[in-house]
Amino acid sequence: MSHTDFGLLKGQQRGNWIRLRTIILLRWGAIVGQLSALIMSAQIYHLQQEYALCFLVVGVSVLGNLIATLGFPENKRLTEAENLMMVLFDLLQLTLLLYLTGGLNNPFSILIVGPVTISAAALSLRSTVFVGAAAIIAVTLLVPFHLHLLTETGAVLRVADLFLFGNWLAIVIAVIFLGVYSRWIAAEMHNMSDALQATQMALAREQKLTDLGGVVAAAAHELGTPLATIKLTASELIADLAENPELQDDARLIGEQADRCRDILRSMGRAGKEDLHLLQAPVTAVVQEAAEPHLTRGKTLHFDEGPMPGHDGAQPVIRRQPEIIHGLRNLIQNAVDFARANIWIETRWGDDTITVRIMDDGRGYSPQVIGRIGDPFVRRRRGSGDTGQRPEYEGMGLGLFIAKTLLERSGAELSFANGPDKYSASGEFADRSGAVIEVVWPRGLIVPPAKSGDQRLGQNRRIEA
Repeated sequence: MSHTDFGLLKGQQRGNWIRLRTIILLRWGAIVGQLSALIMSAQIYHLQQEYALCFLVVGVSVLGNLIATLGFPENKRLTEAENLMMVLFDLLQLTLLLYLTGGLNNPFSILIVGPVTISAAALSLRSTVFVGAAAIIAVTLLVPFHLHLLTETGAVLRVADLFLFGNWLAIVIAVIFLGVYSRWIAAEMHNMSDALQATQMALAREQKLTDLGGVVAAAAHELGTPLATIKLTASELIADLAENPELQDDARLIGEQADRCRDILRSMGRAGKEDLHLLQAPVTAVVQEAAEPHLTRGKTLHFDEGPMPGHDGAQPVIRRQPEIIHGLRNLIQNAVDFARANIWIETRWGDDTITVRIMDDGRGYSPQVIGRIGDPFVRRRRGSGDTGQRPEYEGMGLGLFIAKTLLERSGAELSFANGPDKYSASGEFADRSGAVIEVVWPRGLIVPPAKSGDQRLGQNRRIEA
């Protein structure tokens, strides 16, 4: 998958995803709360404040909501700039309302962190920083500049200066902390969502290739007999037309073209797997198929297979699942990208488990990232110099994430280590100094159950378009 494709998948304009209707409903909720607070302060607590101006400020929000509701369709999605203006409008409206109702002496002043949290979760980093800075400036200006809250008797409602400073500091810390926290969590969720979508795309692509190969394999099988008949007929014509060289050349051309059609179908049909016999394969055949695209990339791949110590059973036949092939292929690609010259692929099977271990002679994983291997967007193995080893990739860790996700989907458990951590430097595997990836399946999850009685697989399935 190219980085261009992933850039389209990732979507750089997440702010464009928010509907205007969502902002309108949130604002109606804020308006109801503001009106309730004003009415209660007047009717129950009999506070003296500029109610006319307060209701005017709330009325501006009401008017803005009505214009947005009547002037735009319900399914309108706001751009990043429009969303930023909406959030800033709400922040300004709340600041004016707090100015009219005691500033930071008003316990509802903590609500000023709301627009910052929304911006951090939905908008870009630049917009979030701008909104956060605006909120801090607003809350700072509210300390000296505000209208006093007065009781029914005219007494000023205010907190001590120490508590006022505490309120200001608490709000500033809340703006920064909640902004960073919300941004961090939202970024994690977005990254995971993007990576899972990329995984699904990779699996869908592998499945499509498998299905397409099945179509070609079926065509090659069905056309085999007619092509053989054409070849036989052409051979007989060549013998019968010995006295007519021109017609004999035509017959020879027919035979050559039949051979060419056979070779083309055979080469295209190598990926065909819809034949029920090819839905299962020996585990070493599946591993070698996963490694096949990387055999000619300038590195030497060494295959080592056999039963585990104490187990002398035959090689297991496993389900040939796209998840397994694509996952192993990504792991082998990662090893080839970082290896100096050699990659070892070791396949072992026992009574309960099947293990595939992929090792290379590269530099291995950096200690800083080895605990996060398999997470999306882990940058690289070691240092900035690694980018020269795999210039065709940014090293975002997406390939390993896709491999890990697909293989775990098939029931495997993966572990990542460095060669020196796993093998003694002076031991048998001292040359395997790079990364070591071990994939372990419970045997029962990928080995089809043995059939008793009639061993026939049944008719090949029709490939649906």
